[in-house]
Amino acid sequence: MRKILTLLAIVLTTLSFVSQAQVKTGKITGTIVDGNTKTIESATITLLRAKDSAIAKMSVADKTGKFSFEGIAEGTYLVSVSAVGHQKGFSETFTINATATDITLKTIELIPQAKTVGGVTVTAKKPLIEQKAGKTLINVDASPTNSGLTALELLEKSPGVSVDNDGNISLKGKQGVMILIDGKPTYMSGADLANLLKNMQSTSLEQIEIMTNPPAKYDAAGNSGIINIKTKKGIVKGMNGNANLGYTQGIYGRVNTGVNLNYRNNKLNIFGGYNGGTWEGFNKLIIDRNLYENKVLVRTIDQVSRPHFEGVYHNLKAGIDYNFSKKDVAGVVVNSNFNRGDEDPFSRTNIRDAAGNINYKLISQGDNFRKSSNISTNFNYKHTFDSTGREITADLDYIYYNNKSNTQLTTNSFDLFDTKTGEVILKGYIPSAINIYSGKIDYVHPFKSGLKLEAGLKTSFVNTDNRVDYLRNSNNSGWVKDQRTNHFIYDENINAAYAIFSKSIKKWELNAGLRVENTIAKGHQVSNDSSFKRNYTNLFPNVGVTYAANDKNQFSLSYSRRISRPDYDDLNPFIFFLDSLTYGQGNPYLQPQFTNNIEFSHTFKRFLTTTLNYTVTNDIITELLKQNTDKNETYQTRENFSSMKQFGIAVMANVPVKKWWNSNIYLNVFNNHYSGIYQTEPVDIQFTSFMANMTNSFTFGKGWGAEVSGWYRSKGAEGLLVAYDMWAVNSAITKQLFNKKATIKLGVRDIFFSQQFSGYAKYSDVDVDIDSRRDSRQFNLSFTYRFGKKNIAPERRRKSGASDEESRVKTGN
Repeated sequence: MRKILTLLAIVLTTLSFVSQAQVKTGKITGTIVDGNTKTIESATITLLRAKDSAIAKMSVADKTGKFSFEGIAEGTYLVSVSAVGHQKGFSETFTINATATDITLKTIELIPQAKTVGGVTVTAKKPLIEQKAGKTLINVDASPTNSGLTALELLEKSPGVSVDNDGNISLKGKQGVMILIDGKPTYMSGADLANLLKNMQSTSLEQIEIMTNPPAKYDAAGNSGIINIKTKKGIVKGMNGNANLGYTQGIYGRVNTGVNLNYRNNKLNIFGGYNGGTWEGFNKLIIDRNLYENKVLVRTIDQVSRPHFEGVYHNLKAGIDYNFSKKDVAGVVVNSNFNRGDEDPFSRTNIRDAAGNINYKLISQGDNFRKSSNISTNFNYKHTFDSTGREITADLDYIYYNNKSNTQLTTNSFDLFDTKTGEVILKGYIPSAINIYSGKIDYVHPFKSGLKLEAGLKTSFVNTDNRVDYLRNSNNSGWVKDQRTNHFIYDENINAAYAIFSKSIKKWELNAGLRVENTIAKGHQVSNDSSFKRNYTNLFPNVGVTYAANDKNQFSLSYSRRISRPDYDDLNPFIFFLDSLTYGQGNPYLQPQFTNNIEFSHTFKRFLTTTLNYTVTNDIITELLKQNTDKNETYQTRENFSSMKQFGIAVMANVPVKKWWNSNIYLNVFNNHYSGIYQTEPVDIQFTSFMANMTNSFTFGKGWGAEVSGWYRSKGAEGLLVAYDMWAVNSAITKQLFNKKATIKLGVRDIFFSQQFSGYAKYSDVDVDIDSRRDSRQFNLSFTYRFGKKNIAPERRRKSGASDEESRVKTGN
């Protein structure tokens, strides 16, 4: 409570120092584009009085789609736009008075009218994928077969995004992506984040933003960038909602269901929802290891592990926004997530001599139960000074995670003739609690000269308390405390400030930002009374320039410096077992990694974008496999490797093949080069890889739609692990029902059962081959029904201050 009051005092103190600047009156400017972001010239612009829709003035847009009105009297207005072949468009209402009259309206998009060609209804609308300055946009409703998909499946289809079998997300061949929803945190990460995205339905999503060089107002965390998932918005008062039900069948069946409700009137917006379901799956994991002494092969180990897992999840959300006046709005939103799961891996392992003869065998049976919950609360406030866009926002966040795991691993050993020679049972209780407090304030000030200032402050406090209690029973000799019992406490405080200046000068758009972050951290291992302290301050510049040479060619250049701090679980020195010879272990001595990224892009006719990038990451946090030859053990951990360099080229195109057939193509060639020292030996791993993604969308008459999509990733380096090529093909068909209020979809993912991971790690004394097969081929049937008024804003978008901290919570182990 003391920390919350401290954050509130900071916010209120800062608010009191913000003054209201005076600006001149009399001018309104804006830009018109169509649904494909192409400018519309000669559109008719009408300035209307808001109280009675009376015409105040009329104008015509120029060849670039720009318009302006001057000498406008004080009052409340809106702008109406009409153009041949397009539906009429309107701006938001705005007020001209003594303190706010140099008005720049948000870009108004006109939707082309539908046409009927040969019985096929063709409706022009936003393309599935758009490339804009500094970001790539995925318009969810642009493809009818997106109905019934989950957020994670949409990300898998997105250009440059890869999703592995565990739900981990990488961007352009680089890991460390920060996921936001409406500019605010997702309230979980790791396995729970994957579960959330798997059950977030596309019917509530408007757009996905992919930013590889995000501006300084975002946390500097995220090695490869930020993905922001936006929900739908609207302006109609009343109540609406949707309900969905889905069933997925692979080897095992899964059910998901959900309901979302939203009510809005003049001042009040109440919203909430529930999503829940079951999950079940399997993994066949094959690991082959060669063990060396003085570079001479002494033993080999071949292992087959078959984990089976199942569980249930429940996600609840409730919130309220209240408009105290036309300039002041405040809200609170509460999210809660409850998960329960079981996993029972079964492993068979053969330990052989150098000639391949079996020395002895191990059979391991695991029984793991895990229960997790988290509750997050966000308080937010926004004050709009005038209609020029000058505003100040404030957020306070509190997030609490509570995870409890019970695990038991039974390992039986056998000789060459399958005679049992021993038994070891390891039983563990692993509780974990994480508390996150965060507060931030953001200010935006457009000046009359076209210059815009954005600035902000943020502070956060994190406390993690983790314990692991292991008991060991060898050959029924009785339970004794195992030496791997541990207790780890970690505290962290991050303070940040940023400023961004941006300006448009004719054909040029310029922006420059700087963020400073100070980190104070302390870790304490209670079991052996060892601790560490860290205190460091870093600067993170971000600059960009865009040049519109003409209507066909646009160029942009950007640079940013970013940081990736270790996940809290990665700092935890605990040991987590897969079987008696394979386990994972954290590293409390991990340091943050720093990335410098530069990008140059060219867009041709707004449909073809080519991007060149060069990235250097120092002290990169790398997943390593280590071996203890004497004990025949292999374990996974993370360490700061020397460096990673990447250069690449990406091409993205949106191709309208036919009026009813649209194809989106993304191609990326990149070279990842890892170099450093491992146990005094130099390691140099370099691969040039190719990634491709294609989505073909078909829109037919009478509400029918279809899609065929696929992706391919060639052999490449993921840290010090080399992964062989992977690919998958998906298809779906949809039908709209009940006057387009409902959508039913039948789809199949990974048609050819080709999404199988295999790879190897070969460096120093490590020589491991890995093959993993998951339940990837799935048939899905989903039904979504929308009720109530359309286009009601689901909720006011807010940007919480805890996104970086939450993205470092891995509750899945």
